[in-house]
Amino acid sequence: MAYTTKQQQAILRCLEQRGEEALSANQLAEELRQAGCMVGLATIYRQLEKLEATGRVHKVHTEEGAFFQFCPHPEADHGCFLLRCESCGRMVHLDCGHLEALYQHLEAQHSFRIDPRRTILTGRCRSCEEKEASHGLQ
Repeated sequence: MAYTTKQQQAILRCLEQRGEEALSANQLAEELRQAGCMVGLATIYRQLEKLEATGRVHKVHTEEGAFFQFCPHPEADHGCFLLRCESCGRMVHLDCGHLEALYQHLEAQHSFRIDPRRTILTGRCRSCEEKEASHGLQ
C-alpha cells in the first residue's frame, strides 16, 4: 500500500463524507479548517493530484473551475462514468460493466478511445424528473 500523509487522509475522508457532492479546492480547505485541520491550499492541490492519479478522486472540470469528488470504486478495471444532474447538480458514480461494450464500439468503429475516469454524462436524475413532473414543469 502506498504511503499516505495525515493531510491526504483528511482530504480523502472529507471528500468521502460529502458523497455525491464535488468540492473545489477552496471549499475543501474551508471544510478542513472548520474541522480543525489546517492544510494549505498548495498542499491540498498536491494531494488531490496524487489522489486523482490513484483513482481515489475524480477531477471534474466545469465552467466554474475544477471540482473534486471521492470515487467509491477506484479499483474498477473498466473505469467509471459520472452522471451529473443538470437540475440539482448531484453527481453519481456509475460503475457498470455494460459500458465496456460502448468503449470497445467507439474504439473499433469510430477510432476513438474513451477515458472513462474523465467522462461525465449530463441529464436529469429520477428525483428531479419526478419533482418536475409533479409540478407540471415537463
